[in-house]
Amino acid sequence: MRVHTDNATDLGETVAAEETSEPVESKTQASKRTEDSGGAENSGGVEDTSGAEEITEADDAACEDSSDSPNADEGKEAEAAKTNKRRINWPRVVAYGVIPGLALLAAAAAGFLKWQDTSARDSKMAAVESLAAAKDSSAALLSYQPDSADKDLGAAKDRLTGAFKESHTKLTHDVIIPGAKQRHISAIATVPAAASVSATPNHAVALIFVDQTVVIGNDAPTDTASTIRVTLDKIGGRWLISGFDPI
Repeated sequence: MRVHTDNATDLGETVAAEETSEPVESKTQASKRTEDSGGAENSGGVEDTSGAEEITEADDAACEDSSDSPNADEGKEAEAAKTNKRRINWPRVVAYGVIPGLALLAAAAAGFLKWQDTSARDSKMAAVESLAAAKDSSAALLSYQPDSADKDLGAAKDRLTGAFKESHTKLTHDVIIPGAKQRHISAIATVPAAASVSATPNHAVALIFVDQTVVIGNDAPTDTASTIRVTLDKIGGRWLISGFDPI
């Protein structure tokens, strides 16, 4: 009986030892499982972090693209604006630039032609009037009678002007009139031909051909032909002689 008791005691100790070892083993296995799961979780966390980084980079790139797109649009708009500025609206240029310019030039040309035509007509009229005055005044200056020399040459003085009027007036009073009275000199002048050299509305030059017949007392008449350059100025609406130069 004692032997059986010892055997039973040994058997009980063995069973207790096994029960004690099983919880230890179970704890060890549980810790291993925990480590495995932790490692898996860590590895999964790393993978998730890398995935999140990739997503963040993609978002940043998208944001950059979205931020660049307004600048690109603004650049396109600026280029379009420059293109529009460079583009010339030819119909508008023609309507508001060329046509008024041509009209202005046409008006200026018409005004110039009208002025030229008026000036030409005025010059032609001046030539005719001054030539007639040169012929009549020259004949009056060179014609007088001994009994009426004062009156004849005095009337001719009103056809003169300027310095020539003063010099000719002195000549007639000092020489021509006293000689005509003393020596009974008479003179008759005619202008068979004349030509206008130049003429403006206020100034003219004419060339006249004078035939003068002079009688002294009872002597025979003397005929003289001469060519005279006559300068005239229009003063007070009248053509007056300002120069009388024999050629």
